Amino acid sequence: MTTSTTAVETRLASNTPVVLGVFRILVGLMFVMHGTVKLFGFPSGSPAAVGTWPAWWAGVLEVVLGLLITVGFFTRIAAFVASGMMAVAYFWMHFPDGFWPIDNGGETAALYSFIFLLLVFTGPGALSINRR
Repeated sequence: MTTSTTAVETRLASNTPVVLGVFRILVGLMFVMHGTVKLFGFPSGSPAAVGTWPAWWAGVLEVVLGLLITVGFFTRIAAFVASGMMAVAYFWMHFPDGFWPIDNGGETAALYSFIFLLLVFTGPGALSINRR
């Protein structure tokens, strides 16, 4: 490895916690939006009726878990639950329509499941309430 390559890798690695924190915040906010659509019809769509299964309850979980992940509070636990939730959503709602996520409409659920699983292992990064 050359000296310039090592210097670039060192500089990039030194920013990993901040970049991970920004990534966590963006993913958490996007997940919250999935919940606000289900609960309030915001920013678009129509809300699910209060208490309906599974849409309304999924919206509640998406808002709560998404906010926990966004602020970095109990990130690993919230991400673990969210990862499982998205895996269940994929296999329950999308997998029966075909194997491949791109064909069965489950690409978002599959990606969220693995993104949240990554956060279980990496932790919250920088910019979190309970950073370790």
